[in-house]
Amino acid sequence: MSSRIKAHGIVPRKSLGQNFLADEATARRIVDAAEVGQDDLVLEIGPGAGALTKHLVKCAGWVVAIELDQTLIPALREELGEAQNVTIVHGDALKVDFVQLAQDAARMFGRPFQVTRFVANLPYYITSAAIRRILECGLSIASVVLTVQTEVAKRVTAQPPDMSLLAVSVQFYGRPDLLFRISPNQFYPQPGVESSILRITPHNRPPAIDAQKFFRVVKAGFSQPRKQLRNTLAAGLKITKSEAEAALRQSGIEPGRRAETLSLEEWKRLVVYLC
Repeated sequence: MSSRIKAHGIVPRKSLGQNFLADEATARRIVDAAEVGQDDLVLEIGPGAGALTKHLVKCAGWVVAIELDQTLIPALREELGEAQNVTIVHGDALKVDFVQLAQDAARMFGRPFQVTRFVANLPYYITSAAIRRILECGLSIASVVLTVQTEVAKRVTAQPPDMSLLAVSVQFYGRPDLLFRISPNQFYPQPGVESSILRITPHNRPPAIDAQKFFRVVKAGFSQPRKQLRNTLAAGLKITKSEAEAALRQSGIEPGRRAETLSLEEWKRLVVYLC
């Protein structure tokens, strides 16, 4: 794959964090992990030169490939050949309307999709923002399969006492699993870090709690992660320490604990007493 990338005259842009997947076996393994079916819609973020896209179009009902770098689109079209079940969109995944793209694809497909899935080889610098935007986009999503920095995958899949704001944010919407790791030599150019395939399976039911209120409390809790919750919540929510301590005790949480030790369920209980 790296030789084809070079043959297209593609020069990876460091400013966009471009590291193209160059191993065919790994590409097929990632697509297999997405469990794409013939009636499925796949929204692919960052198709690059089409390493994953060319496999996705063979098993999906329709693929919407969203690429920020317009100079890659001619090479992407060439890699996809005569594939008819794909829409290539020049756009920023942090700004495009996923719902509208899905509706447009359904009209071209001619019938409703069985499920919607996301697949992405994300530039490391937009990982957190992209994950959150995908999970909050409003579509009914069956799975999200992402190539991310291994350190990020570990943070996302962490459990108490090693939680982070990112872990809570993702797990609020779904179950994350680190599937397998990818060495740097499977990319062109080689990144300076190891990557992993992360799969997020959204919960069957949407959270039975207001997301805005939930994240307001969680962000306050993690605003000063080395401090006790009674202090971080008071400062972040602009309440008194006694009010924060009362809410924590009512939630069954010791006020001296720190944010990284709380489980998702404990955060949910706490939000009920604070909001």
